[in-house]
Amino acid sequence: MPRQSSNPYPLGATFTGSGVDFSVFSAGATAMQLLLFDRVEDVRASRVIDLDPRLDRTAQYWHVFVPGIGPGQFYGYRAFGPYDPAAGHRFDPMKLLLDPYARSIAVGANYSRAAASLPGDNAGSAMKSAVARPGTYAWEGDQPLQRPFRDTVIYEMHVRGFTQNPNSGVAAEKRGTYAGVIDKIPYLLELGITAVELMPIFQFDAQDSPAGLVNYWGYSPVSFFAPHLAYSSDQSSLGCLDEFRDMVKALHRAGIEVILDVVYNHTAEGNEGGPTLCFKGLENSFYYLLQDDRALYQNYTGTGNTVNANHSVVRRMILDSLRYWVSEMHVDGFRFDLAAVLSRNERGEPVANAPILWDIDSDPVLAGTKLMAEAWDAAGLYEVGHFAGDKWKEWNGRFRDDVRSFIKGDQGTAWNFHQRILGSPDIYRANTSVAGCGIHFITCHDGFTLSDLVSYNGKHNEANREFDADGSNFNQSWNCGVEGPSADIELERLRLRQMKNMLAVALLSAGTPLLLMGDEARRTQLGNNNAYCQDNETSWLDWDACARNADLRRFVRLLIGLRLRLVKDASGHAMSLGDYLREARFEWDGIELGHPDWSQESHSIAYTLHSPNGRSAFHIIVNAYWEPLEFHLPPSTETGLQWHRVVDTYLPSPEDIADESGRPAVIGSSYQTQPRSVVVLSLQAGPSA
Repeated sequence: MPRQSSNPYPLGATFTGSGVDFSVFSAGATAMQLLLFDRVEDVRASRVIDLDPRLDRTAQYWHVFVPGIGPGQFYGYRAFGPYDPAAGHRFDPMKLLLDPYARSIAVGANYSRAAASLPGDNAGSAMKSAVARPGTYAWEGDQPLQRPFRDTVIYEMHVRGFTQNPNSGVAAEKRGTYAGVIDKIPYLLELGITAVELMPIFQFDAQDSPAGLVNYWGYSPVSFFAPHLAYSSDQSSLGCLDEFRDMVKALHRAGIEVILDVVYNHTAEGNEGGPTLCFKGLENSFYYLLQDDRALYQNYTGTGNTVNANHSVVRRMILDSLRYWVSEMHVDGFRFDLAAVLSRNERGEPVANAPILWDIDSDPVLAGTKLMAEAWDAAGLYEVGHFAGDKWKEWNGRFRDDVRSFIKGDQGTAWNFHQRILGSPDIYRANTSVAGCGIHFITCHDGFTLSDLVSYNGKHNEANREFDADGSNFNQSWNCGVEGPSADIELERLRLRQMKNMLAVALLSAGTPLLLMGDEARRTQLGNNNAYCQDNETSWLDWDACARNADLRRFVRLLIGLRLRLVKDASGHAMSLGDYLREARFEWDGIELGHPDWSQESHSIAYTLHSPNGRSAFHIIVNAYWEPLEFHLPPSTETGLQWHRVVDTYLPSPEDIADESGRPAVIGSSYQTQPRSVVVLSLQAGPSA
């Protein structure tokens, strides 16, 4: 029977109604087999199709139409060609390969990373691709929300860790899943979050970790198109796609955007000793940056390999992936892990105006999409302040470092601290919209939690089985006098106050704030600052802690409300505080008005935010000194207005932060600010602004 004609485009597996069109790229393969499987655990294929290079190859693309199969069909490839590492070729027809464009990946209980690393046939223990049909989902009018950055508060969240704890209240079958996130949307709404940034949800290799542990964070992708199957309560390859989209749709209905933390800088295949899962076996020298000795990999990521992101084939794959997640999965944005890697050319050299970055920046499908860069890599390339493109926002690591240093009382930090509050004009001076450039954060997945930041002077990563050699040694943390948990009431009050101080600075500074999951509930990792392999209570959100720390959650909720609410001036003009911060005139003070102290010994700063028309103001005092200080207050410029206290972190809850109806007036022309505390005052006529 003659073979039905097929096409090289689109890549991947496309269901046509009567069968499936398969297409895969491999320039160096001399032969290609498509293997079909009935079950993911099957050792042998139910059907092996030899692709004829005369009929089933167009240029560098191998493609074939298979009638009578459809969505849910498991498959994989075997690529034949030279195994010549010195020339960059690692073809191994004994290895079953994933389809780089597969929309769904199946992982059987017998999956073995080791088998993919050793000689021999691994078909029975390999992940397998699955045919999907993404375009059939009922979105019911859903679209990405396109909320402005200035009105965004981001919550960095791990899908599994958010609800996996048995005390989450989520049904056992939905814990740690996309469906579990849906159940906890009311919690996110109550907190005031406007966007969740999900740690990697591309299918990853959980076995890429120290022996006996698992890769929990997910920075070990095997696919750029398929959602991680283990995060689905429906373990069918097609059900996973729908559950992910159910989550996106539900979050959108709640007004919450979905941002994906994406890893296009490396894959789970590691270095020359790593497994052959997909890219290595299809076209190793195209997908990866190789050293002059082509048998070795460039490692700008700290993971063993580096994706060759500016190769034309890889550029197209990354763009196709991003377009897919926006058009078919409706996500609102992306945070690019180690994004500086994407600015390296095919020799690994940093280049200005890297093609892939401008492709992403100018792509019409991504026109309304949030783009955020972690603008550094593991080899020391640091591009914060000058990352390419017009639309990109950057994770501002300088904000994290300088705020931590000032709040804990380091010498010589006042000037840098005031720059971070302003939105880092010293970093973004070339940008005309300084206040909108940075994503600022105090903590994130990588490093101490907020509670650990004030409880540990050093990391405690022994549980990672790397002899405490992993994780950063540069934490700028302070244990407040005792390492780890303490029963000392006064010490714990100081720790709580320091957490509130940093939260207040993060949420009331120019830029877009990002909060780490559980910081609002004092989540602790017991000093582990690199819990990438801890899939246990160390990393999961403790929902009992949410109840125990309701006062801190209230503080965060009201701070977020202050950040997002409309601020009205005396003329009735209204704007969000995000807009207010972008447009306000900053007036800097010290203890005395008009005399800020930028000296090495300075541990305090005060400033006034004047509205553009000058008819409303906030006055903020940050006293990182260990003694109380008396700060003079600016006189009101409007008759009948006076200062009212919004925040004083030294005071116990609920006095630490007041809602609009309960802000006490400040009597007198000065305010005594207690040790290590932040004060926010609002100029207003009555009990509300």
